[in-house]
Amino acid sequence: MFKRFLALQLPHRKSAFLWGARQTGKSTYLKDSFPNACWYDLLKSDVHLRLEKNPHLLREEILALTPDQLEQPIIIDEIQKIPKLLDEVHWLIENAHAQFILCSSSARKLKRLGTNLLGGRALRYHFYPLTYAEIPQFDLLTALNNGLIPPHYQSDHVHLLLESYVVDYLTHEIREEGLVRNLPDFARFLDSIAFSNAQMVNYTNIARDCGISAKTVENYYQILIDTLLGYFVPPYHKKIKRDIISKSPKFYLFDMGVVNYLAKRSIHELRGATAGEAFEHFILMELIAYNGLCKKRYEITYWRTKTGLEVDFVLGNAEIAIEVKISRTVHKQELNGLIAFCEEHHPKKAIVVSLDTAPRLLKIEEDIDIHILPWEHFLKTLWAGDII
Repeated sequence: MFKRFLALQLPHRKSAFLWGARQTGKSTYLKDSFPNACWYDLLKSDVHLRLEKNPHLLREEILALTPDQLEQPIIIDEIQKIPKLLDEVHWLIENAHAQFILCSSSARKLKRLGTNLLGGRALRYHFYPLTYAEIPQFDLLTALNNGLIPPHYQSDHVHLLLESYVVDYLTHEIREEGLVRNLPDFARFLDSIAFSNAQMVNYTNIARDCGISAKTVENYYQILIDTLLGYFVPPYHKKIKRDIISKSPKFYLFDMGVVNYLAKRSIHELRGATAGEAFEHFILMELIAYNGLCKKRYEITYWRTKTGLEVDFVLGNAEIAIEVKISRTVHKQELNGLIAFCEEHHPKKAIVVSLDTAPRLLKIEEDIDIHILPWEHFLKTLWAGDII
């Protein structure tokens, strides 16, 4: 059992959406946090069929609850399966002062149908795969291989679990919700993007690889975003001296284990290009999770120039620049991109996350300091609230 970082709080008469990808632990967290809550699990076929046919039954059942029962939130799991229930939820919030936690693994269907999302009456929380701060005796190589979906991290049969995860996603989230017309095309798209994960998106190249149109590829990426299985990292646009290479975002799937399964690869040691890509991916997921769980609202971008200078992650308006190196001793010669960014944009902090064994400070110029931090030191500092 992992102690999750999220602290979901419901002020008086407030409700909440809890968004998160499948199997990240949303239901387990809610059952532990609200053991006496009235619960509707729309993955159960009898519950689903009853409420889909007669959404008004939800209102009638909630109105029949005792005052003591209404002291607890009403939890509806996988709310996207019956969007019409949100009208009943809206009425109950306004007229019965009921509190709800609406749990969902996809915003796609709700957005597509223009569903009532309660017009600001519900707070928004996000759930993520496991993070460094939630895992005792964290093992980096295990995380880079297995990923951080809770059932996968410690499993001895992670390949079987990942296979099931991908197949279930294609079956339940894609086919049953009718999100795509051609499932084989989408499956080929998934295989293709595993090899371009953490790279700048090129719709035309992926379309050619999959035998589909670039517009279809763009739509498929949006499906991954809406089903919470991936993130775009846009380029940092502010130009002072150097020309920015493009306006294309990078794309990262939400879990390293899923990438490894789709790409048919494994990581045996903390060295080399594949391990370096996974390490960068892992640090980004930690930044995204911390940013979301702690409501920091920092935009995360990347910076790259036409001459090939690059910084992995830029936080906010160039407030923090972060470079990730799977190197045991980072040298100044490896940091041309970060140095150039500092000279041009003068971030408040410039950080290299690496496999170094102790923190170091590189004095580049009088006004440019680069902090080289061992990855565990960086993550402890991040989750303590001392990075952002």
